[in-house]
Amino acid sequence: MAQTTFSVRMDSEVKKALDDFCAEVGMNSTVAFNMFARAVLREKRLPFEVTTVSDPFFSDSNLAHLRRGVAALNSGKGVEHDIIEPST
Repeated sequence: MAQTTFSVRMDSEVKKALDDFCAEVGMNSTVAFNMFARAVLREKRLPFEVTTVSDPFFSDSNLAHLRRGVAALNSGKGVEHDIIEPST
């Protein structure tokens, strides 16, 4: 099969992190992108969800809940507990 070159622009820190991850799992970024391309073609979709929905952790209702919790702690209404390690 004939080979071709595919260039991708990305942040240099992202590239470094990608290269480090790929090396950790025994491949390089070229192999990773080939795996990605083959997965797209095989599955006829991106191999991950693309959505405009934000992380629910940062939703208005959760942020309000967190702010209420911080306010309660700051006003002395919190209770301190020790961390309980699970028994093995």
